[in-house]
Amino acid sequence: MFTITGCDLDSPSLALGTLERDRISHTATANEVVVYLPIAQGKRVKKGNVLVQLDTRLQLAMTAKARANVKEAVANLEKLRNGARSEDVASATAKLDGAKASLLESEIGYNRAKNLVEQELVSKASLDQALASRDANVAAVQSAKEELLKLTNGTRPEDLAIAKAHLAAMEAIAASESKKLLDLTVVATRDGILDNLPWNLGERVTLGSPVAVVLAGVAPYARVYIPEPYRIKISAGDTLTVRVDGLKQSMPGKVRWISSEPAFTPYYALNQGERSRLMYLAEVQLPDSYATLPNGVGAQVELP
Repeated sequence: MFTITGCDLDSPSLALGTLERDRISHTATANEVVVYLPIAQGKRVKKGNVLVQLDTRLQLAMTAKARANVKEAVANLEKLRNGARSEDVASATAKLDGAKASLLESEIGYNRAKNLVEQELVSKASLDQALASRDANVAAVQSAKEELLKLTNGTRPEDLAIAKAHLAAMEAIAASESKKLLDLTVVATRDGILDNLPWNLGERVTLGSPVAVVLAGVAPYARVYIPEPYRIKISAGDTLTVRVDGLKQSMPGKVRWISSEPAFTPYYALNQGERSRLMYLAEVQLPDSYATLPNGVGAQVELP
């Protein structure tokens, strides 16, 4: 039970609770070693301040690999867009010319063999051999033409689409690896007090474990329980009088949030006769001038 100087604990015009701050828990995104702790526990921090630095060597290598894969995918896409080199086209053209020359030679040989067979100067087997040679050269010419068309007609649209999709996938992987690299530098996301550094310098943290806890904000707020009869009189933005254990003077506080749903009364919030009542949890923000007040101190809010 809290101690309130000069007031009656059984008075229904008080809502009891404690001073609190938002706890921001920064968790580890990798099993890495703590290599740098630039700010001591209990110091005030600003948004963006480095709180914990984890070892980045492995992730730097993974990021470099991902960026190299992006460059490879870009080069492959450019290669497909540019089409065949002039040297490749010239080579294919020369092969086609050679195949045509061979075909011409085989056709002459076939006609010569045909005349000799008619004159019964050579066997029919010689004619069959000449025919087979000519047909083979016809097929070689057709193959050379297709190879040349493949080079001169450009890349298929499907191949370009595949190359573009591959590049997009590599870029996404590179972005993911870069984000993992940034996450190894744990920075404050809000102004506040660095309350706890659970891991020591040189320790290897576990994935998902808290590496820094920040109590956000300047001054604390009073987290109190509003009795049901007073709920209708209080709204977010209202100014209420707050008393804190150990301080003689009261202070104004602004209601920053009040629950819309009731809950059962905590054992410490009301006296024995009122514990069965429903309560509404509320948060009453104190002025910034009370930034030095610690968490957990008893607080009371005067109800309208």
